[in-house]
Amino acid sequence: MTTTPVWSVDPRTGKQREQVAVEATPLEVDEAVRAAHAARGPLADAAVRAAFLRTAAALLDEAAAHVIEAADAETALGPGRLTGELARTTGQLRAFADAVDEGSYLDIRIDRADPSLSPPRPELRRYKVPLGVVAVYAASNFPLAFSVPGGDTASALAAGCPVVVKAHPDHPATSELCASLLRRAAVANGLPPEVVSVVHGFDAGLELIRHPLVAAAGFTGSVRGGRALFDAAAARPVPIPFHGELGSLNPVVVTPAAAAERAEEIGSGLAASMTLGVGQFCVKPGLVLVPDGADGDRITGELTKALGETEPGVLLDRRMRENFISGVRERAALPGVEAPVTPGSGGEHTVGAGYLTVRAGDLLASDGHDLLLEECFGPVTVVVRYGGQAEAGAVLELLEGNLSATLQLSAAETEGAPGPAAELIGQVTRLAGRIVVNGWPTGVAVAPAQHHGGPYPAATSHSTSVGGTAIERWLRPVAYQSVPDALLPAELREANPLGLPRRVTGA
Repeated sequence: MTTTPVWSVDPRTGKQREQVAVEATPLEVDEAVRAAHAARGPLADAAVRAAFLRTAAALLDEAAAHVIEAADAETALGPGRLTGELARTTGQLRAFADAVDEGSYLDIRIDRADPSLSPPRPELRRYKVPLGVVAVYAASNFPLAFSVPGGDTASALAAGCPVVVKAHPDHPATSELCASLLRRAAVANGLPPEVVSVVHGFDAGLELIRHPLVAAAGFTGSVRGGRALFDAAAARPVPIPFHGELGSLNPVVVTPAAAAERAEEIGSGLAASMTLGVGQFCVKPGLVLVPDGADGDRITGELTKALGETEPGVLLDRRMRENFISGVRERAALPGVEAPVTPGSGGEHTVGAGYLTVRAGDLLASDGHDLLLEECFGPVTVVVRYGGQAEAGAVLELLEGNLSATLQLSAAETEGAPGPAAELIGQVTRLAGRIVVNGWPTGVAVAPAQHHGGPYPAATSHSTSVGGTAIERWLRPVAYQSVPDALLPAELREANPLGLPRRVTGA
């Protein structure tokens, strides 16, 4: 049988570094899924799961220098960025361990029997159980926080679901290293190492989503790739939940009052946000509505200055670099589109940051400008100059779902009185899963109240992939009616032996 090698590649040079693995065969995918399925029993113990997640975080922290070195060699994201990402990753693992200990994610509800009601109510006890094996499709742009040890994996394990990760081809060595640390953590806590497995290869990803023992999937990536997997998940004899993050333009609206008040601050902040990580963040601001006039010119002037001082950067792989260059070229060729700072090739292996401009009237008048309303992965944004709130609102109406939407408001507009700012909040709420005021969308805090998702195509479900409620994706509710106490799961017994939070008859 022929095997296809999996190489680690240095994006700074385009050269192969080392062969890491070979692409998984259908038989190997089947073996990985079946081994994960068999590990469900040991993973059912909540205390063991919490200890496992904390051990995994500790091992990743102990191996930080090695992990960061491996990730930087494959992604060129830099030690500074990756140090922060590793801290975020281990923080996620510990946060989900705390969630498992606390127990409210089980959403336990008990309704006492009440024969006086009409009709009479029986005794009902409800909680949530894990779905089963979860397939995780790793992201290219976050080799740690959205890949093998990332939020999808951490939340699924916290829910009691074993995980099989389809590694991203841009960082296979990092994936194998992190998987080995997670498997060590499992064994250290008496769990089989197969609670976490990694497979490589495009075909392996398709085999994974189709496997009958895979119960759900999480994905972070492109609209094209995510939609293909989403459709495959729905086409199975037994469809499964597919929680995909696919693509987002992340619009920004600058009001005239905000432009008058702090134009230079907005221009420099936009430059920093759109070039963070060489523009490879899923919440990069890709479309910015700036008012016509002198104050708007001050914003673009500062943006031009800041981008002119930004050094070229390396994208994650050659394919992304080629797509970025061709995507920018195609957009810049549209009628009425100008490039005050031309984004594109910055060298043999690098790209330069820049931005395009178009008038709102041109964008609204031509179907040919739809390309400007699609995400272009890399350090570029589109500045749309608008003449009034009605025109800005009309542009927003053209947009599909987004992960985020940002409003730059003046001090007076943030006081909350009814008016145009409140109307804008209402309009962008229909568009996005997270609304930012007087900040920038890059940087997604890992917190219980966070939501990282949005209307399609930002996501394929209404769930979040970041924050405490991400665990809900991998659980399903079960109600027990009139079941004797001795036969109930421990989580639902009357004495509450596990000390879990519960809502009893509405209280």
